[in-house]
Amino acid sequence: MKARGAIFREVGTPLTIEEVDIADPLPNEVLVRTLACGVCHSDLHFVNGSIGGPAPTIPGHEPAGIVEAVGSEVRTVEVGDHVIACTSMFCGQCIQCMKGRPYLCVDRGATRRKRGEVPRISQNGRGLFQFADLSGFCEMMLVHERAVVKIGNDIPIDRAALVGCAVTTGVGAALNTAKVEPGSTVAVFGAGGVGSSIIQGARIAGARQIIAIDVVPHKLETAKTFGATDVVLSGPDSPDGDPIKAIKKLSKGGVDYAFDAVGMTLLSQQCFYSLAPKGTAVIVGAIPPGQKLELEPGHFFVEKTITGCFMGSNRFHIDALNYLELYRQGRLDLDTMISERMPLGDINKAFELMENGEVTRSVLTFD
Repeated sequence: MKARGAIFREVGTPLTIEEVDIADPLPNEVLVRTLACGVCHSDLHFVNGSIGGPAPTIPGHEPAGIVEAVGSEVRTVEVGDHVIACTSMFCGQCIQCMKGRPYLCVDRGATRRKRGEVPRISQNGRGLFQFADLSGFCEMMLVHERAVVKIGNDIPIDRAALVGCAVTTGVGAALNTAKVEPGSTVAVFGAGGVGSSIIQGARIAGARQIIAIDVVPHKLETAKTFGATDVVLSGPDSPDGDPIKAIKKLSKGGVDYAFDAVGMTLLSQQCFYSLAPKGTAVIVGAIPPGQKLELEPGHFFVEKTITGCFMGSNRFHIDALNYLELYRQGRLDLDTMISERMPLGDINKAFELMENGEVTRSVLTFD
């Protein structure tokens, strides 16, 4: 089957829209016609070279669409189903899966095609790599059954796509990883797609104070609509000054939870130093490999904790449906998160808008 995809070939060059070949599904695979795909910072990090990976590749890992075909052993979805996909694929048999942590699966290779088999995506007979085992910036996706979950047809497909990464990561960081407690205080560094989701997760959890920190003023105004009770404008020329001091003043001594939604060592440090005793800092954004995080050891004597977060510690087939139910109830705002909708051909423009801090989330929409 032929489809158009946005292909990454080397760092520093724009993605190009080219025709590719999609293989027929094997017994445990699902063919999906992509209808929408969010544009995530991880995609941008990849094409900029901050996160390494093979090429040629079709990026994109926040997609939603309609099932076109299924393999003979697929039982969870049928042709015509609306689905969302997530990169948190799992084997179901390793020790992490058996302990109820499928997002930390140590054998996700079990969900890929084996060496020597026809590649899922190819061009002129040569296989293309699937970014995050999805490749959502393509009109068709061929993925393992465990990558997708069926959703209700009442959910607008562009909103549903956000649950594939930003919402699952951000809301999950608050509810699953940190386990934010009712009445607690929270600081969120970065008010983009993931940061906005963390803010909403903290609000849903019952936090009494949520402080949003960003360098872009309009993002802070939007953060208030998601549940931020206070905002701090960061940056060298900010009237709010040192964000750590501003947070401690607003929270009267430090917050119980702080989240780095961007993935910068400076922000991770600021998260840790803005905590109250016994507080928890969570690194949610992807810090590029090779960077080092240094922390003053004295802060550990008041039992502060710093931890990582991978994809919101999700059990996608459970959590995704829970988040969509919160959307139905009006408790999770997916509508306001989408700043721009654009066609596949505008993918490089979408990256530019993200780099300039002009959007909360851009979503590619497919005809």
